[in-house]
Amino acid sequence: MNLLIDYTPAIRQSAGIGRIIRGQVAALLATAPGYDIRLFVAGQVSQAERDDAPLPLRTIPLISERNLIRLWHRLNVPFPRADWFAGGRADLLHATDFVLPPASARRRVVTVHDLAFIRYPDAAMPSLHRYLNTVVPRSVQRADHLIADSQHTADDLQELWGIPPAHISVVQGAVDHQHFRPVADPSALAAVRARYAIGERPFILGLSKLQPRKNFARLIRAYAAARNEAHLPHRLVIGGSKGWLFDEIFATVQKLGLEDDVIFPGFVDDGDLPALFSAAEFFAYPSLYEGFGLPILEAQACGTPVLTGDNSCLPEAGGDGALYVNAESVESIAAGIVRLATDRAYRAALAEAGSRNAQKFTWERSAQQLMAAYTKAMA
Repeated sequence: MNLLIDYTPAIRQSAGIGRIIRGQVAALLATAPGYDIRLFVAGQVSQAERDDAPLPLRTIPLISERNLIRLWHRLNVPFPRADWFAGGRADLLHATDFVLPPASARRRVVTVHDLAFIRYPDAAMPSLHRYLNTVVPRSVQRADHLIADSQHTADDLQELWGIPPAHISVVQGAVDHQHFRPVADPSALAAVRARYAIGERPFILGLSKLQPRKNFARLIRAYAAARNEAHLPHRLVIGGSKGWLFDEIFATVQKLGLEDDVIFPGFVDDGDLPALFSAAEFFAYPSLYEGFGLPILEAQACGTPVLTGDNSCLPEAGGDGALYVNAESVESIAAGIVRLATDRAYRAALAEAGSRNAQKFTWERSAQQLMAAYTKAMA
């Protein structure tokens, strides 16, 4: 099969969707020798990015990604054609990040990672919200088959847009178990504490781009309540770059007088994540809505107990290896923090269950699910 894959998010996004696409493509190359796989990227690509890619990248160096999308979705111009990218007519085009270009492939598959822009419209910038509401329904209508990161996203597609279940395949993400594993070396743990100015106190780790859907303002209020109730010595460390509508997060810290207790180290390098997860007493991820919840599995693979929300796909990712709370309730989150911070035996049991759960999620398994989706699309 001549398979053309949009590798753009793998180049543009370091975590989340980008990590999923990189993992799935690498696993396909290792486990699907019958596929003739070609990768394309919208917009310009640096030489370093080309060198890191698993295959040669076909690009359009003279047009930006934004202008290319305008051609595709405002003018409906099928340029460049998929057969140009593929070096011949493509049997199957896989659009990996919501946007399906008008192309000449025999069959077209699009991955819809989540429908947060519908479920939580106020959690995105207005321009992004308008864009997604235009291009995603159009892409879904044009596709021959859809891929969802979780059963919950598949259910959303059925409920909100009436997509038949047979038209959707669930292809879950996974963990790089060679990278995400417990770090016990005291010098490595001390180094990551020093690098992100965490200090010696026990700490709770939050991690994601700073935006409303990640629910950090509620997490901070819950941390303050738990700290006062149980006299916790812990710091709250929230790693991640600034996204959008993040002012409330910093304002909450100032209002509660927690400037010395809640720290924002900014973007965390991927190479530091295993040590940072391992150094944390537990990982707090009370997101309001997710398409898959990859950070839960990465924390579990590092042996770190997880607190997360009981909503959307999060229980699918966390399995029986997480403590679930009502993410819309400060009191529920605070109770979960107190339990994990004060009950060493429970933390150990949760870490063990989480490690077992994470072992189920491999990129080989994800690639097998993806190949099954391709087979359905070609039928």
